Amino acid sequence: QVQLVESGGGLVQAGGSLRLSCAYSGSIFSINVRAWHRQAPGKQRELVATITRGGSTNYADSVKGRFTISRDNAKKMVYLQMNSLKPEDTAVYYCAASSSWSDYWGQGTQVTVSS
Repeated sequence: QVQLVESGGGLVQAGGSLRLSCAYSGSIFSINVRAWHRQAPGKQRELVATITRGGSTNYADSVKGRFTISRDNAKKMVYLQMNSLKPEDTAVYYCAASSSWSDYWGQGTQVTVSS
């Protein structure tokens, strides 16, 4: 089992920045991919960014150049640095992890960007 706990959400004005953090615990050796997803009101959950065991990253087109996913293996943390935030970035952001046999999710943290 893997447990994930997000933090760092909040209210920010358009153009501002936030950094989300995700703390991992449990069987983290089994994780192949770490990711951030988001879900806006009335919309489906969407993938925002991923980072693989080898350190390769990938981003949704809507956040490329503005968001950066990173990790600190020693601290068992993954981060999402969000810059140049837009009102359309408003959503609940979820930390996720995938192993060969299961997916794990955090409880989510709210990010609200005011115009």
